[in-house]
Amino acid sequence: MPINSFTNYPMTWRPSLKISETPYYISLAKSLEQDIKSGVLLPGTKLPPRRELADFLDINVSTVSRAFKICANKGLLIGTVGSGTFVAYDVTTNIFIPPLQYNSSLIELGSMIPETMPQEEITGLLQKMLTEMDAFKLFQYAQGEPIWHKEAAASLIARTGYTPDYLDIFTASGGQNAIAAVFAGLLKPGDKLGVDPLVYPGLKSAAKLFAIQLVPIRQEQGEMSAAGLLYAIKNENISGIYVMPDLQNPTTHTMSQAGRKVIANIVRDNDLLLIEDGINSLLLEPHLKPIMSMVPEQTIYLASLSKTVLPALRLAYMVVPQRFQLQIKNALYSINLSQSSIMTELSARLIASGQLDNLLKTRKVGIKSRNRLTNSLLRGFDVCGDLNSLSRWLILPKGVSGNQFEKLALKQGVHIYGSDRFAVGKDEPVSAVRLAICAPQCIEDLRKGLLIIRKILESLN
Repeated sequence: MPINSFTNYPMTWRPSLKISETPYYISLAKSLEQDIKSGVLLPGTKLPPRRELADFLDINVSTVSRAFKICANKGLLIGTVGSGTFVAYDVTTNIFIPPLQYNSSLIELGSMIPETMPQEEITGLLQKMLTEMDAFKLFQYAQGEPIWHKEAAASLIARTGYTPDYLDIFTASGGQNAIAAVFAGLLKPGDKLGVDPLVYPGLKSAAKLFAIQLVPIRQEQGEMSAAGLLYAIKNENISGIYVMPDLQNPTTHTMSQAGRKVIANIVRDNDLLLIEDGINSLLLEPHLKPIMSMVPEQTIYLASLSKTVLPALRLAYMVVPQRFQLQIKNALYSINLSQSSIMTELSARLIASGQLDNLLKTRKVGIKSRNRLTNSLLRGFDVCGDLNSLSRWLILPKGVSGNQFEKLALKQGVHIYGSDRFAVGKDEPVSAVRLAICAPQCIEDLRKGLLIIRKILESLN
């Protein structure tokens, strides 16, 4: 059908393709990306059906499909079976924003930066390590990790309710790098991963880097539903699932034991990969058994120390089933995500000596103190989370989006993250903001920040 026949045709997007040496699908993809980033196509916009767009441009449907796939792999689009293709809701949100530390007067409640704690245990242990005869080995490339390091890591993870085989333990330089290793080793560009409708930005940035498409799974009671998972398996062809069962970031929801069993059964029955992020599990009291305990042969479990214990311990332990170990080992080596000898040695000694228990105990005391202050200062408002939470999830009054509230807070000197930054898919997220209550370096700064948040909330009512 010639283009001029569509003059009065109701289409949400009317691109133009100029004759050039560039293949049409690449030109169309570039045009689509430009219109999304420039705001011509807003988040949540439904694109014309592929066949209709192909007719409009007088090109093959396969050309449109290839262009859409390029943009989907970049996280710009999300396709929903039976509904069509939409501009991803979070596409205009900058998820790579660093902490605004250059502004010393700004109260940081956005980035998840753990509070400063006394560090005598670590400095003393590190000094002792450096005086030993073989200390020079700590500054060399790692030549295989000692068994006792893996045993120490296994004993730490065992506190969450499942004791892994120490031979299944791998290390990476932080939780997000561990996720990157999984993406690089076990998934390929264009693969789809089922996730909660709201996930932490680090996962989203890693997915964009490796062209992994994140598919939001329908929820019931704040967690993935069996119906939602089965629908995504059948219609979206997901390759795996990512979950953070304990104190989920950003919603602070802790998955029920029944919900964990549902996921385990579906993962087993459909031979899916499960990435279980246990970053907060050591903070939970009491512990619920990880999903890994029910389906260990298909689960990669992640445990990180930097958020729960101390930022300097930029290390993540990975429990990797034997079937995936070669791919993960190669990925860690190929993109240089493995950990240094000095860090694995320090962390293992902290665990084996029991000194990590003291750090974790101090950390929990500080977290509870900050949560009590939050409960007191934001009483009367809808704030999700409990005394174990590293952050809180503040539901906003009707008519105010997370992005709007984020800007209001920034004008008043408080840096927070609105729900838009965590959204996956085409649907507008709930109006909420995440308050990283452990980020301020002192309790008084937290108090000031929360009082400003409360004043803004009161002005909106």
